[in-house]
Order: sequence, then structure tokens, then C-alpha cells
Amino acid sequence: MSKLKNVKHLQCVNCGKTYPAEPGLYTCPACGPKMGILDVIYDYDYIKAHTSKEDFAKNKDYSIWRYEPFMPIEENGPKPKLRVGWSPLYQAQGLGEAIGLDHLYIKDDGINPTASLKDRASCVAVAKAMEEKAEVICCSSTGNAASSLAGNAASVGIKTVIFVPGRAPIGKVSQLKIFGANVMSVQGSYEETFQLSAEAIERFGWYNRNAAVNPYLVEGKKTVTLEICEQMDWQVPDWIVFSVGDGCTIAGAWKGYKDLYEAGFIDKMPRVAGIQAEGCAPLAHAWKDGKGEAWEQEVENTIADSIAVGVPRNAIKALRAIEESNGVWETVTDEEILDSMRLMGKTSGVFGEPAGCAGMAGLEKLVKDGVIKKEETVVCAVTGNGLKDVKNAIEAAGEPLKVEPTIEGLNEALKKIGY
Repeated sequence: MSKLKNVKHLQCVNCGKTYPAEPGLYTCPACGPKMGILDVIYDYDYIKAHTSKEDFAKNKDYSIWRYEPFMPIEENGPKPKLRVGWSPLYQAQGLGEAIGLDHLYIKDDGINPTASLKDRASCVAVAKAMEEKAEVICCSSTGNAASSLAGNAASVGIKTVIFVPGRAPIGKVSQLKIFGANVMSVQGSYEETFQLSAEAIERFGWYNRNAAVNPYLVEGKKTVTLEICEQMDWQVPDWIVFSVGDGCTIAGAWKGYKDLYEAGFIDKMPRVAGIQAEGCAPLAHAWKDGKGEAWEQEVENTIADSIAVGVPRNAIKALRAIEESNGVWETVTDEEILDSMRLMGKTSGVFGEPAGCAGMAGLEKLVKDGVIKKEETVVCAVTGNGLKDVKNAIEAAGEPLKVEPTIEGLNEALKKIGY
């Protein structure tokens, strides 16, 4: 029997069947792992009776665990040790002026312990694994989910086996090794990497951290918008903007607002903009082509490695987040991403990796096209720190000036930059 007092059940997003929220169940047995993605359904009456805005105002735990009433974990259960969440929400006036917005906010999730939003999902994964007394946790990842799992698992001494595609940036792989993960660099695409991890999990019985399969991990990701809402004094922005890969993050972001609405904390909902890299945008292309949920697999051809997912595993939840919110999809080129990295850095002081800046690049296009209006309030998430991928950061910003060690040499260099 489930120990989760605030959870009613798990529900298949495909067929609607419900199942008890018990260990070991990841996807709908009737629909199978590809279509049978499960959603956590809460008892909102229970949540209303056990928490309030006043409780949050008095809560001194500035991590994602302040939102335990909205999360599918055992009451007073075990948790990893890293402090995840409560990342800053900046009002970015200079950047807003540059792209044509009066009220722009940046949610900088690159300051999490392993430098990405994926820490939110991984710390929930580790908590659930500890509830089940798992000895090994496994996932496949383009980099950030892997490093976040490795760090959070290391904090409590749980072993990890992690599969990454050979193209994963060295900065992310180095994190994995430092955290003691057993890293399998798969010489193939992310889809091949995912499939191998799935076979290994099935064969060896490891705890499954793959966010598009494990329904509890979206619940960790949704804390990003629970925080945004609380940091904005429970006022709802007109738009929230996220870069999208497998669809879990945007699904979680939308779920956060839905839960707050159902629990009576807010009285309206934002619109959602999902941004994908043009070189790998199966969901955005399906929406633009009017195909609904009938997306097609694409190659992974973009510098934004964290969102280069040709077969998005949480496509249904992601597409429905846009549909339910009357939102939009947009795509951006690698050049537009690099431009956005530069612009955001020099106007707001926030350093994002390519995938982390794709959302801002898409937002700039949506403002330019009149989809998002100048006077509307927008929150754009930066999902990963720029130090994750310094190679492309230098590509965006350029090499430093080389200066001879003399004042004459300095003068020559200064002339090149207009001084």
C-alpha cells in the first residue's frame, strides 16, 4: 500500500487507467513504456488542509523540500544531502530593453549544485531510490541529468551507472567521473544510448532515473515553477519560456502551475512557450506542421547537446502543456543560440550553456514576431550554467585579445576595441 498521503494514484496519459503509487511501477502496463507515460495525481483537498501561503512564508528551508506537500515522497523520508533549488529569479531590465520587453525575469537554474535544473529531478530520484533501498541508480543522459544524478547519489553513497553518448561535452563527463559514477560512453546517438540503458535497467534491476520513464521525476522539475510563483508573491506571469529536449522539463513546469491552481494558491494560469534547437526539433516541427502528437524522429544536429533528443520520451506531456496553456512552439538556430548567450551575458550577467540559452533565443524571436507583447510579463528559465560547455562559450564570445607585455602593446590592443 502506498505511503504517500498526498497522492491519489498514478494515471496513464494515454489510456487514462489508474494505478496505486507503489514502488517499481514506472509506466502503464496496458500501454507499454513508449506510450504509457504515467502522471502523479494529487489529493488537493489533503494538500489544502496541510499547507498554506502562510506556511511557506514561515518556512526557512530554502530548497525544493519546502514543497514537500506538493511532492510524491514519503513524509519525513530519506533525502540526498545537496541543497537543490531556490535559485534566483532576476528582473532583467537591460536584457528586456534589448529584446523589447518591459517585464522580463530570468530564472537562473545554473546555480544548482551540479549547475543545472536537472538537479531537481535527480534529488527526487535519489530520495525515491532511498525509500526503496536501491543499491544502484541508472540513467542515460546527454550530460546534465547524468551529472546531477551522480552528484546527488554521491552525497548519500549510492552507486550509479550512467550512459552518455560519445558527443557529451567533456565538462559534463568530468563531473561524472569526479562524483564517482561508472560512466559508459556509448559510441552512438542519444537514442541508442537510451535504449542500452533501458536494457541494462531491465536486466540488472537498477533504479530507473530516466525522467521520461519514471513519473516522479517530473514532480521534481515542477518545483522550478513553484519557486517562480512564490518568488513573484504568488502572481502569475503571462508567459513562461523553457528550452525543450525530451519534454520532461516543460511538462514539469506546466504541472507546477496546475498543482498550484488546483490547490487554490493561484487563480489563473500562464501561457507556455517551448523552444527547440532547429537541428533537433521533433516536437516544434510537429506542432508547426499541424501533426498534433504525431511527431517524427529527427537527427541530433545542434550545439545545444542537452536538448538534442531526436526521440523525446515525454512528448505527450510536453505537447499537451503547450496545447492546454494556449502556448506556442518555436525553433532557433545554433547561431541564434550563440547570439543569445552573448546578449544575456553582457546585459544580465547570467552565463548559460547553449541549451540553457535556447529558451531566451526563442523568446527574442517570439517578441520580434509579435507573439509575445512588449507589456506582457515573461519568465524565461536558464536551465544550465555556461561552464558546462566552455568550447561553445568561446565560440559565442570570441577569444581574448593577445597583448605584448608592454604599455605599447596594450595601447595597440586597446585601439582594436575602440579605446
